[in-house]
Parts: sequence; structure tokens; C-alpha cells
Amino acid sequence: MNREVRVRFAPSPTGGLHLGGVRTALFNYLFAKKNNGTFILRVEDTDQTRFVEGAEEYIVNCLEWCGISPDESPQKPGAFGPYRQSERKPSYRQYAEQLIASGYAYYAFDTPEELAAKRAEEPNFLYGQKTRMQMRNSLTLTQSEVSELLAQNAPHVIRIKMPTDEQVTFTDMIRGVVSFDTNLVDDKVLLKADGMPTYHLAVVVDDKAMQISHVFRGEEWLPSAPIHLLLWKYLGWKSEMPEWAHLPLILKPDGNGKLSKRDGDRLGFPVYAMNWTDPKTGDLTKGFKELGFLPEAFVNLLALLGWNDGTDKEIFSLEELIAAFSVERISKAGAKFDFEKAKWFNHEWIKQLPVGSLKLAVSSLLKQNGIQVTDEEKLSQVIELVKDRCTLLPDFVQQSGYFFIAPDEIDVASIKPKWNGDKAAFFEEFASALNIELSALELETNFKALAETKGLKPGEVMLPLRIMLVGGKFGPGVFDIVKLLGKAETQNRIVKGIAEFNA
Repeated sequence: MNREVRVRFAPSPTGGLHLGGVRTALFNYLFAKKNNGTFILRVEDTDQTRFVEGAEEYIVNCLEWCGISPDESPQKPGAFGPYRQSERKPSYRQYAEQLIASGYAYYAFDTPEELAAKRAEEPNFLYGQKTRMQMRNSLTLTQSEVSELLAQNAPHVIRIKMPTDEQVTFTDMIRGVVSFDTNLVDDKVLLKADGMPTYHLAVVVDDKAMQISHVFRGEEWLPSAPIHLLLWKYLGWKSEMPEWAHLPLILKPDGNGKLSKRDGDRLGFPVYAMNWTDPKTGDLTKGFKELGFLPEAFVNLLALLGWNDGTDKEIFSLEELIAAFSVERISKAGAKFDFEKAKWFNHEWIKQLPVGSLKLAVSSLLKQNGIQVTDEEKLSQVIELVKDRCTLLPDFVQQSGYFFIAPDEIDVASIKPKWNGDKAAFFEEFASALNIELSALELETNFKALAETKGLKPGEVMLPLRIMLVGGKFGPGVFDIVKLLGKAETQNRIVKGIAEFNA
């Protein structure tokens, strides 16, 4: 590549971070790291009406949790700051004025009321080639009228003047050659009445100022591409324009349209990276992190929504993703989101991670559920024993809690109908003769041998033992449980179980 790779993730601080936004950040990050480039976070906060307190900090925390922290950001400034658009406000007007001077933009003095009346008159009204000469702007007013309005600080916006009968064409890194008919694009506002730029002007000015080399963004931005391409040209920067890649949409599970927060609420799964609480309403939207997803799994599943390495490999660490990533392998078609598949990724990562990487999270979850763990070595052994049975991190509470605290209740109903005195006597004998020094396999052999001498089938007494120890029909090998519980605790639970089954 001829130029230094500099890419940016440029979210608006307006609320929770959708998994589509995280995937955009991830693809930017992977491309930057693959090409020894720089990954930048730029906060696009020019729309002050939609700005939400705390949203920027939330975005930063999400990226940090995913392990894709930026090289330059508002929190980690480099040589191309400021990294918040609101702090770059003075730089935008000069470029808007430059466009007016060159004949590529114009002042529009239409009031909100006038625009509303026009929209009521023409339901599909677009401010553009066909209508601009009917409106109150510097194309229809005299020079002296325009000067007077500006001298009076009359509220106005600056609009791009879209050309007539032109084709705007560019080569997208994912989609190939893309063309637009300028007759179908309206005169977008570039500078608002409050002096803030719209996305269209700001994104071009900032990408130029920050020397952005490649832009990865969602395909929903494709309709804006002709405006941005023309601005690069009109401002005299065409030779410095970045390359473009418009990422495929993340679709609803049925493939019918873009996945939204509403879909997640309806179908019972999160679409945000982390919990987000709306500061105005107090409404909580749940995130993947708090549901019990590992960041490694979340990043892995996002990468494979619209990209693959050309093989059947599905489990990738972040380092493996960087090594394998290529724009050529990004799909043009939208990717269906499958929550069951997402959970499969998490299950695979829980199985794959070493115990040490899980201990802190598991210990914290147990503590939240009233289980204080003091024996670190025992916790490690428990996690190793049960992790294959856990899909989400909170599953560790059910799967491992009984190793530290005896269950309050046990599933008596499953055992009681076939319980009898012979079985009670068998368990009393097994408990009193329990030799915890034996291996789990030896304990199981002795257990089955004793059952046979008492005329009992092993299957008749295995489930009662599990329920006595665990509380229900779950958990790893029952004699592995016995080994970890130890002699005294196993005996106590058997005695208590016999009493409950006898009652």
C-alpha cells in the first residue's frame, strides 16, 4: 500500500452501541492491525439535539471490553485532534464558505415553518434541482438581499448544490464499481443554522484533516456516498480521498431487514455490546457482556457476520483474526444474526479458555449469588470440571455453586416414588464406608459393587446420589463431585438426602 493506513470508527454518542457498530469498529481495527496502521476513535457529536450524557464513555468502555481499543481517541489524543467533532466546530464554516465561493453550495434562508408548509403542499418534497429555485436562498435572492440577511445574522443553512445529469462513480473495496445519478440526490444541508456541520460536511473535512486512508462503514451510508465524493472533489482534495468499503447489513434472524434493538426485545436477545441505561427514561437495555458472553466470543461471532477466511474454521482469537483478515473475503450480502449460533461461540470459548481466564468472572458471579469462595485451588478444580457444561457465564452459578454451599432444596419428587428401605440402607452403608482417598473411578466401582451385593441396579441408586449431592439432575460425573466435596460433606448430604426421601 502506498499510503499509511489510518482508519476511524466514528460513532455518534446517542445511546447504546449496536452490535453492527461494534462490527464496524472491529473491521476497522482488523484492517489497521493487519496493515501496521492506526485505528482512530472520532466522536461525531455535532447533532447536539441527539447527544446523550455518558454515551461517549460507554462507547469507549465497549471497545475496551472487546479488546479493540483505539490508538488515537479523545481519551488518547494523537497529532490529529481534537477527536470530538464539537471541538472542531471553527474549522467547518470556512470550507462551507469555500464551497459557496466556488459555486458548489448556497445559503438557504427558508424557515422551519416555510419548509413544513412546502412539505405539506408536496408530500414527497425534496430540496434540490427541481425545487431550489422556488425557495428562499442565495440562488433566488439578489446579492444585496443575501448580504443584508447575513449582516442581520438571519438564521440560515448552507446546502450543497447537486449537479444535473451527472454520474458519480467510485470503486468500493467490497462492492466493486458503484454509480449514482445526481438527479436523484437532493441538496443536503452541509452547515446547520447553529453553525454545526452535518455529517456530510464534517465527515469529509475530518477525514481529510486526520489523513484517513480507508473508510469502513455500513451499507446504509451508500446513498450518502455521491455527496461525499463530490465534496472531496469540490474542496480540491480528490487525490487524497480515502478508499471506501461499505459493509453488509446485519439482518434479523429471518433475513427480512436490518436487525434492530426492537427485534432483540421481541425475540429475547441483546443487540447492544454492554448494558445501556437511558439517562432520560432510566430504561435498561441489556448487553452481551452482562448476559454472560466472553469478549473473545463476542468479537469472534461478529467477525464471522459477513466475513470468513475461505475455510471451515470458525473459532478465531483476535490475533488469528488480524492475521487472516482480508477485505476480499467480506461478503456483499447481508448476514443473518443467529442467537443460538452466538451462544455456540460462547460455549466453545468457555471450553477453550484456561481456568485462570475464567476465575475472576466465576468468583464474582458466585459472590453476587451469596456464595463466598475462599479456596482458590478448589475453585480452579471446579471450573475445570464444569466449564464444558456452561454456555453463558451465569451458568457457572448453577453448575458450580453446590460445591461450596449445599443446595437448600433437592428434587425429592424425582426419587420418592421408587424410594424404599433397601435403598436407604444401601446409602447408609455406602456413606459410612466412604474412602475419599480412592480415585473417582475406584469410588464408582465400589459403589456399583455394593449395589449389586444389595440386589440393586446401579442405575437405581446413581440418580438419588446425584440429587442428594447437587439438588437436581445436572452436573459432571457424580464421583468427581464426591472427590471435590470431600468425605464429611458428602456424608452430610447423603444423611440429609435419606431423611428427605424417607419423609
